[in-house]
Amino acid sequence: MKKLTIGLFNDSFPPTIDGVSNTVVNYARVIQEKYGRSVVVTPKYKDVKDNYAFPVIRYMSLPTDKTRIRYRAGNPFAVGAIREVRKQNLDLIHVHSPFTAAYIARNVNSHHRLPVVMTYHTKFQDDISFTVQNKVLYKMAASIVVSNFSYADEVWTVSKGAADSLLALGYKGDYRVMVNGADITLDPAPDEIMRKVQADTGFHSGELVFLYCGRMQWYKGIKIILDSLVKVKAAGVRFRMIFVGGGYELPEIKEYARKAGLMNQTLFTGPIYDRALLKGYFTRADLFLFPSTYDTAGLVVMEAAACRTPSVLIKGSCAAEIVTDGRNGYLSEENADSFAAAIQNAINDRSALAQMGERAAKEVYLSWDDSVANAYKRYEEIYEEWNSFGPIFRKSMKKKDNE
Repeated sequence: MKKLTIGLFNDSFPPTIDGVSNTVVNYARVIQEKYGRSVVVTPKYKDVKDNYAFPVIRYMSLPTDKTRIRYRAGNPFAVGAIREVRKQNLDLIHVHSPFTAAYIARNVNSHHRLPVVMTYHTKFQDDISFTVQNKVLYKMAASIVVSNFSYADEVWTVSKGAADSLLALGYKGDYRVMVNGADITLDPAPDEIMRKVQADTGFHSGELVFLYCGRMQWYKGIKIILDSLVKVKAAGVRFRMIFVGGGYELPEIKEYARKAGLMNQTLFTGPIYDRALLKGYFTRADLFLFPSTYDTAGLVVMEAAACRTPSVLIKGSCAAEIVTDGRNGYLSEENADSFAAAIQNAINDRSALAQMGERAAKEVYLSWDDSVANAYKRYEEIYEEWNSFGPIFRKSMKKKDNE
């Protein structure tokens, strides 16, 4: 089997930091290191220099600073970038966003038809509802997403909940669940990193620490965290809370925490881009709090698991799909009373909590190496089938494979 050249198209890539950006970086890295060749195609940022082992082709873009999720809006008709991508002799196109990145991919693909995989990472159903209040505009936006996914020869989703969101938008095709991995490894954080975390936080070694890591925006369930911590504090529990992340609602969140009387035990670090340092924060925490029902995958839950830190999650959320309640994590109803009860249940027995963390490392964690190995194996199958059947490739894909 020849080594494949995979084109990875996405609307976010560093310096934008989010789950999908992280996914594309790790797909590109592992493919380039272990399997074939990767080419990233993504919007251009001013003064950004790409220093990767794989080529990054950027196309003209504009900022969208007033949207809920602040990506760059790329030009899908960037002729120069399209020509440059075509010169890369791609074997397969993998699109990670159904917007301008998808149109760039389609324009690249109009020259010489290649197999296309698209992954549904984000609950665009929720994003569109939040951003577009008009029903007609909502249907138009939803139809764009569905049209681009329907164009793909195979659709992947990162969880069953993500698939449900895509189907709710009107997509009627088949899909395959392909779980993403985490780039925080299972080996212990170095002593020097843990000393830096100690210095940065000022926390004593025996103090009970809770952690949240992600966008500092209300839709992530942060109000549930703060309200539940008020109840945990009222029950006499001594703890420290760390919020890692940035977002335009951070000032509001800090003010809410202040009014709730939590600032004396709460630390807001802002974004942490150093992955080794972030691993230290996950390691320092006794419990990871993640009540988001918006996220379609639990990458941060896996990152916490890599550091032997179990999570408290919301029952029925996508992040909870990889967790078994009471064995390798804790599940709660989507309210502060239930979440507070889950926290208190978790910390009642610290030795049991540590055992829970060990099971999370064994059962919840998935490395990017293993995740991309699964993806690349499927790339090879698609490539072989495409070249065997050509135009009737779609007919060969009719059997549903949702696991």
